[in-house]
Amino acid sequence: MLKIAYHPTYNHPIPKGHRFPMEKYELLQLQLIYEGTCTAENFFEPEILINHKPILDVHDAEYFYDLLNLTLNHRAALKIGFLLSERLIAREITIASGTLQASEYALKHGISMNIAGGTHHAYSNHGEGFCMLNDQAIAATSLLNSGKANRILIVDLDVHQGNGTAEIFQDEPRVFTFSMHGKNNYPFEKEQSDLDIEFDDNTNDETYLNILKNTLPKLIANQQPDFIFYQCGVDIIASDKLGKLALSIAGSKARDRFVLETCKQHAIPVMCSMGGGYSPEIKTILEAHTNTFRLAQELYF
Repeated sequence: MLKIAYHPTYNHPIPKGHRFPMEKYELLQLQLIYEGTCTAENFFEPEILINHKPILDVHDAEYFYDLLNLTLNHRAALKIGFLLSERLIAREITIASGTLQASEYALKHGISMNIAGGTHHAYSNHGEGFCMLNDQAIAATSLLNSGKANRILIVDLDVHQGNGTAEIFQDEPRVFTFSMHGKNNYPFEKEQSDLDIEFDDNTNDETYLNILKNTLPKLIANQQPDFIFYQCGVDIIASDKLGKLALSIAGSKARDRFVLETCKQHAIPVMCSMGGGYSPEIKTILEAHTNTFRLAQELYF
């Protein structure tokens, strides 16, 4: 059964007019149930992460406790982009917990999802770009530390480079970081992933998909991962306010189909975090994200 992390705290209220569409998390769950792609049984609420060791294995203690205690300095808080609050920090910890638990489900069922997550701009010692704790880095490190995975591939196909993820794993040979992203988009000073592929503005479906299809199978053959984390942001589509590429919704779906089919073909468990999506109309964001879940059900169950 497809298991999907979802918790009401994902829908944290934000100031009116803010460009981050928090309502998409609740609406995505409702849409998946309404159309029959999922039932309530597919969703689980992440447990409260009382033991913070998985977080502290990735993030500096001083930074994490400044978040937890709301003592982060003003400049560092501004870099994150949210008005910090106890509820917001609890939300971020819950997202990380959801990805941790979802990775366990992926080991059992081949695939799992977190409706939120993909917080790939969170560094080991600071947050930025709406990201405070790097959920996939936390889960990947936990799998390695527990011996449940020995070599991990992170496939980050959000329109923005996974700069925090690249920094966290820069000296970890058991994790290979692969990011395909917009060349002229945030972050403007990029980190070095193990493999970065940058796209010019207005890159279309054909160019994007050809490069992906020529790259991912070779990476898997060379790296031999036994677990994959997939950051499947839909901010690659042409209508996205924060992206500069020109993929269609059908192209985004084809991207997801290829990644998931490739994981299944090689019998590599995959955990998916939804990442970004900022089109002006919420229905566009929902359709693009919902396709990922539809494909998971179609291909695996």
